[in-house]
Amino acid sequence: MDHAETLQKLEQRFGTLRTSEFRDNLRIIVRPDQVAEVLRFLKEQLGFDFLVDITAVDYLHYPEAQDRFGVVWCLLNTASGERLILKTFLNEPDLTLPSACSLWRGADWMERELYDMYGIVFEGHPDLRRLLLPEAFTAFPLRKDYPLRGRGERHNFPVITRAES
Repeated sequence: MDHAETLQKLEQRFGTLRTSEFRDNLRIIVRPDQVAEVLRFLKEQLGFDFLVDITAVDYLHYPEAQDRFGVVWCLLNTASGERLILKTFLNEPDLTLPSACSLWRGADWMERELYDMYGIVFEGHPDLRRLLLPEAFTAFPLRKDYPLRGRGERHNFPVITRAES
């Protein structure tokens, strides 16, 4: 399958979609309420069997941006080598999306990382908790409104030192 065929099948199922192409990657933009259904269709009907990555972008100071956050799923069809980018946009206060863990087990830690760093909640995730920061940490360091030097919270957490060998 190629991008044209993939897009045709997606549009037959979901109607006209916003798309673009960059460096041989098809990028598709969907509404947050379509994410679960589109991801399932991509995996089960179109063969995108490998979840390469899930990431997010904070568009806080982008003058042309209409939404605060973009969430991006990078997918690969290992049989054909076709890559596809699925993207959706979110705004506060509702930063909730469906979890992809039931489709790709590898989504587990990727979704936990986005929860930890951006505060994006993945509904239906089997174990959504902080991955990189202590549970008591209350901020989201990859958001653009988080200060580069932090908010002074580092002194509240114990220092972890390496054991002498």
